[in-house]
Amino acid sequence: MKKALLTILLFSGLTFGQFQTALNPNQGMLGGGLGLTWIDGQAFYAVHLNPEFAFGNMGIGLDLNLEFGTNGKLRTENFNEFTDYLSIIRYFRYGRKGNPVYFRIGALDYATLGHGSIMYAYNNSPTYDARRVGMEFDIDMNKFGVEVVYGNFLQAGVIGARGYFHPLKFTDLGSIPVIGNLEIGATAVNDFNRDAAVDTSIFNPQTHSYEAADKGFVTEVGLDVGLPIVKSSVFNLELYYDFAKILKYGSGTSAGAIMRFHGLGLIDVTAKLERRMNQDHYLPSYFNSMYEIERFRLDSLSGNVKSKVKQLASAKTSLGNGWFGGLLIKVLGTFDIVGSYQRLDSAPESGILHMSTDISPKNVSFIARAGYDKVNIKDEKDLFTLDDRSYLFAELGYKPLPYLIVSMVYNWTFTPLRDADNNIIGYKPQKKIEPRVSLAYPINF
Repeated sequence: MKKALLTILLFSGLTFGQFQTALNPNQGMLGGGLGLTWIDGQAFYAVHLNPEFAFGNMGIGLDLNLEFGTNGKLRTENFNEFTDYLSIIRYFRYGRKGNPVYFRIGALDYATLGHGSIMYAYNNSPTYDARRVGMEFDIDMNKFGVEVVYGNFLQAGVIGARGYFHPLKFTDLGSIPVIGNLEIGATAVNDFNRDAAVDTSIFNPQTHSYEAADKGFVTEVGLDVGLPIVKSSVFNLELYYDFAKILKYGSGTSAGAIMRFHGLGLIDVTAKLERRMNQDHYLPSYFNSMYEIERFRLDSLSGNVKSKVKQLASAKTSLGNGWFGGLLIKVLGTFDIVGSYQRLDSAPESGILHMSTDISPKNVSFIARAGYDKVNIKDEKDLFTLDDRSYLFAELGYKPLPYLIVSMVYNWTFTPLRDADNNIIGYKPQKKIEPRVSLAYPINF
């Protein structure tokens, strides 16, 4: 099964989590499904309800997942925290990313600030068993604007903001082509989680609890400059330069270009190529898709700690320079292909991969959706090895009726490990396989 699903990923072009329908205003989608899921080899009956509704610029998506054991009891991890109840509202949004005003509250799948040098594709809910409620807020006032990301309302965690302005637009020079669109930005991201700066810990095996030996939080700040060389309704080209500094640790810079092409509804392409220059004790895009998993992990048997900040402390010499590239292709509104990859010139275990695809044509009787994320990739043989550095989602299905989907779903995700006080002290990989029957019925208001 694993090999077959990986084959699908390789040939489809390869987002973790749920794929959401791009609803038009005053449209809704009644969605839900039934299935039998195996979680690490144990069988559960699964019930899913995930309707979505769009009213003008506003949208709301619900997400209720219930898993019952063969004894009829609800699986413990479904509802053992207050956030599990709040996360039934998967998102509430106003506008869409890229609009002058955008607001979203709920699960954050791939939150990015600016060009992504500090926060890129941050995921606040890496597992269904510990989902979080966060927020994104963007406002663009033409001359200046702000982007805000808040990771978790009910617990101290990641919070970041980027402010930017177009200095020449405050003068008569703002009307000059190209140079008038010059943009200058500043970013600050903090992680106030109690484990954000933990390098070691004191573990008590009798109480199965720990006390962090390192206190504090992690802060990263940065400055960036962007210059749109071409800006039109069809083609955009922007050059940029970023500087970032992790306080108490190292710094890095990046320079790159972003190209966007809008092909009259036929094809949309966004491409990014970036050169990264890293100093000692520095990791580019520190707050990435796996950050919530990498932040802190405790081995309850040995008491050893793995943490993101420990990677900074152990990087006594520079990771070296490297390349980062990204590509997004949308064809005829029928399928999407997304991919990005980092590789540093001389540092082993520096690869970071994100790939996803969604092929679900309206008038065709099949769907194929998949997403894959992996960090700290050693070499090409390590790319598609599923372990504690990987996310995987894949669904392959058939439509016997226009609004009915019979599919097989595969998830390689994580489940939290808890101490005696119910604090999360780490995560372990979790495999879920589910044959599913789903309903996706569109409605108009």
